[in-house]
Amino acid sequence: MSLEVQQLSFRYGKRNIFEKITFSLEEGNMLALLGPNGTGKTTLLKSLCGILRPYEGESRLMGSNLLKMDIKKRAKLVAYVPQNTNNTFPMRVIDAVLMGRKPFQRFGVTKEDEQKAFEILRKMELEDFAFKNINEMSGGERQRVFIARALCQEPELLLLDEPTSSMDLKNQLRTMALVRKLVDEQKLSVIVSIHDINLSAMYCDKFLMLHQGSIFACGSDEEVLKKEHIESVYGVAVAMEVMEDIRHMVLKKI
Repeated sequence: MSLEVQQLSFRYGKRNIFEKITFSLEEGNMLALLGPNGTGKTTLLKSLCGILRPYEGESRLMGSNLLKMDIKKRAKLVAYVPQNTNNTFPMRVIDAVLMGRKPFQRFGVTKEDEQKAFEILRKMELEDFAFKNINEMSGGERQRVFIARALCQEPELLLLDEPTSSMDLKNQLRTMALVRKLVDEQKLSVIVSIHDINLSAMYCDKFLMLHQGSIFACGSDEEVLKKEHIESVYGVAVAMEVMEDIRHMVLKKI
């Protein structure tokens, strides 16, 4: 077992954001974090990577308690990519990706760091952008740069917060396919917060649906992506179809 989360709870002041979140994720698997806005998806990701501190519970990666690790050690194990990557300083793409090597550096950037950064750029199909100003890129391209930076940390667990939200349809598929390939090749564990249920069904192994601060359903696509679950959590009428062994949601008019 790669990641085990037990009874994780978080609140802002007296307002509970989520309570008693318990789930596990195997090495080399990709979990879709689903639910409407305001259900705590981003807060959960930030709690797992140490940006926020839950008031209760624990999360263990490969047996080690993430909440008790020092920052540098945790940064070698967990990488987080936020949804909003618009506010960036002018810099070359290669320099942005090299920032992912910070946890491993003692005396600045090494030749090995540069080799790793270019290797990741190739895997994310960004090598042609290496020396381009990151602020001259589209939102979708920039998001892929930040995923590349996270991968440069060589994490065991990658957390992605709505990584395809600023992408057109083709780049959504391209990015998810690239991440899926890395999951399979490197046995990464990935949690991706995502609104597109159909996109998640194409690439993810496991699904966790949040509703009103708690887990509504967790498991395989057959266990979670059910008509009655989606209608209860999202408040919309849907039909579910299976095409090429993948479940697809069809929205009905309001």
